[in-house]
Amino acid sequence: MSETKLTVGIIGSGAMGNGIAQVAATAGHQVIVNDSNSAQLEKAKKNLRDSLDKLVEKNKLAKEKADSIFNSVSYSDSLSSFSSCGLVIEAIVENLEVKQKVFTDLEKIVSKDCFLASNTSSLSISSIAGACTDQSRVMGIHFFNPATIMPLVEIIAGKNSSGKIVTEIRSLIDSWGKTTVLAKDSPGFIVNRVARSFYGESILIAEEKIADYATIDWAMKEFGGFKMGPFELMDFIGNDVNYAVTVAVWQQLNCDPKFQPSVTQKNLVDAKTFGRKSGKGYYDYSPGAVMPEPKKDMVLGREIFLRVISMLINEAIDTLYLGIATRDDIDTAMTKGVNYPKGLLKWCDELGIETIAAKMKSLCEQYGAGRYRLSELLKKMVGEKKKFY
Repeated sequence: MSETKLTVGIIGSGAMGNGIAQVAATAGHQVIVNDSNSAQLEKAKKNLRDSLDKLVEKNKLAKEKADSIFNSVSYSDSLSSFSSCGLVIEAIVENLEVKQKVFTDLEKIVSKDCFLASNTSSLSISSIAGACTDQSRVMGIHFFNPATIMPLVEIIAGKNSSGKIVTEIRSLIDSWGKTTVLAKDSPGFIVNRVARSFYGESILIAEEKIADYATIDWAMKEFGGFKMGPFELMDFIGNDVNYAVTVAVWQQLNCDPKFQPSVTQKNLVDAKTFGRKSGKGYYDYSPGAVMPEPKKDMVLGREIFLRVISMLINEAIDTLYLGIATRDDIDTAMTKGVNYPKGLLKWCDELGIETIAAKMKSLCEQYGAGRYRLSELLKKMVGEKKKFY
């Protein structure tokens, strides 16, 4: 890749697109943000200015640097403005047909040397690239929200992506101060695949009336050290967003029961009780509302934690077994992408692989093998008495 800073194009001026634009501009690139909605572009421009001004107020950024970053970003409602770009990152709605149309149009505008990427969180990179004549230059560059703060970026090679190009782009994103991991083009990649159990298993525990939302949240924070419990986090992310990712991963994995979406969460979404942004979700956030108190039963809390963490670890092990990512990249992804207190494979060693296997076997006997089947690698490692580290 040339030492000259390439111009970066961003398609989509929402929170994610604008955040990626700020990251790229901060790294010294000229950036063009595109959106077909002119009003949204004006809003994005104001949001960028506000974001930079806040950093200046907190003495995290010099005024001159903030002005330089702001002036490095331009906004356009036409894709033709990307003709000079060396990299274009798409960050629009999670709809395969819409993305394919954008990539088809984009390929007619940019030069043959321009790299094309999608920020999709769950859709197949190979399917998106299928709309292009030259699939070798298409890959996934998945930032986490907010892109300006979250350090992780998943780099995903499609079936026909050039290995050389993927390596170059990974190096570029590293130079932006991000922590990159390489993931196979598989539904949910690393984070959104492995993390599904944090939400889904917690909802099942509540549906079974083993514990209420507040108690489950308390248990995961008290015994697991998580910064937010699963129901707090779903309300923070937005139940509409969280549910949509679950559905996408589940459908792409042929409706595997491990990833089955929850009727409880679907009902919340249908009722437009998305969480904090709507004022109500699993909890009530309206003015004057009182958060429920958890039942701080230590035995119950440990049991909740062990059930959820065993499901998470089992999926992390399966992610390794299926060759989706390396051991180190899986653990890095979960700590840097969703702020888990420990890497799950390292956590498995600490808790004891026999403990995790025993819990999974117990769940399998109680509920059936579909959702609770043990990873083949977990079985093998227990038999060989091995550890991950």
